[in-house]
Amino acid sequence: MKTLTLNVPDSFEIDEHEATMILAAKLYERGELSSGQAAELAGISKRTFIETLGNYGVSIFNYPASDLANDVKNA
Repeated sequence: MKTLTLNVPDSFEIDEHEATMILAAKLYERGELSSGQAAELAGISKRTFIETLGNYGVSIFNYPASDLANDVKNA
């Protein structure tokens, strides 16, 4: 894994775990990481990651609405 260093203002109230979780959730939402990869990045189990996604406004169902509409039409 790569190591990144991020400098944030002292007034910004965030710890390392929270920042990592935000990054993992966003990368999962964008489809760049699987739920397992994102959980590993966040340093938590896959189950905990999935249970926590809602706190970051990310759905576990990473499925575009357009694909769902096509599936319904084809059903």
